[in-house]
Amino acid sequence: MDVFVIGQAVHKPAARIGDKRLEELVFDTTHAALADAGVKRAQIDHVTIAGCDELDGRSISSMLLAAPAGAQLRDEMKCTDSGLTGLCLEAMRLEAEIFDLGLLVSWSKPSTAPLEDVMRMRCEPFYTRPVGLNMAITDGLFAQAAGAKYGFDEFDADEAVLDSYRRAGRNPRGMGHAVPHVEAIATSPYVATPLRQAHQAPITDGAVAMVVASARWLKSNPRAKPLARVSGIGWRNEEYDLGADRLAGLSGFRATLDDALKMAGVKSTADLDLLELDSQTGFHELAYRAVLNGHAPKAISTSGGAFAQNPYFCTGLINAAEAILQLSDQAGPIQIPGAKRAVAHGSHGFAQQGNVAVVLERV
Repeated sequence: MDVFVIGQAVHKPAARIGDKRLEELVFDTTHAALADAGVKRAQIDHVTIAGCDELDGRSISSMLLAAPAGAQLRDEMKCTDSGLTGLCLEAMRLEAEIFDLGLLVSWSKPSTAPLEDVMRMRCEPFYTRPVGLNMAITDGLFAQAAGAKYGFDEFDADEAVLDSYRRAGRNPRGMGHAVPHVEAIATSPYVATPLRQAHQAPITDGAVAMVVASARWLKSNPRAKPLARVSGIGWRNEEYDLGADRLAGLSGFRATLDDALKMAGVKSTADLDLLELDSQTGFHELAYRAVLNGHAPKAISTSGGAFAQNPYFCTGLINAAEAILQLSDQAGPIQIPGAKRAVAHGSHGFAQQGNVAVVLERV
């Protein structure tokens, strides 16, 4: 796959970005990505946007946000699954050899439309919605099932959360959350046993944009310096039903990684320098690590992942941005010396129903 990221920008995260309209948030992030790539909007021949109408708090939000995302008078396509799925779509558009230089823009502002309110409306309307199923409850069911299968409990989750906050605290692009004491995690209120409030990654507002080019465009523009190459992509959606096999099997996560690694010609996750996981809770972190089954890469979620910043819809794409910084030696104090290959992971839906993985390589 000859697809290259030549510029990117991640908006400074906040629990609530209240000083900007959503259009301004998107425009500023897109503008910064173009500047980072050293190209003008006039050179862009298409735009891929990744956004969620419900989390934007408006129907068909792309009618208002396509223009701030740079799509006025440009071919535009929208992805509604997740920000990292948007990167897969953008890569496929370039691989089709119809386009050469694109903008990928994703955003999420859950402070406008609270995440749990949105997720409740995604329940099956005749049974699960009336009984009050939401994301926290499905994550609690996932924690129970995965813990029973892989042999961890809430005390292990306490330590996993603590470790995530420590990694996030070293990331200058994160929220800078104070590292909690383990007792504060262990005594926080239950939201869905065994999941406690402090086991959940705090939700934030945020946005990310990337300028992505084909090999053909780079050949015609030798002054452009790519930050990383997209060499493999993969995604899987598991069934909606929340049975024990579906919850604890993590078959979608396994298959997604396998598909992306196979496309990139990588034999095992052990051959990676970095895997940035989308771990929305401490239990997710433990389950994903357990599935690696002795084939862990050299580093996992150096950025702190969702515990650094968590604009839910585009957290997976933030992971990709962090991986790209590592591969271009721009990660600052959390830089992994000589990192050559990384995978960004994203998840979405109830109890990680959807999984996405993108393999990125140093150029």
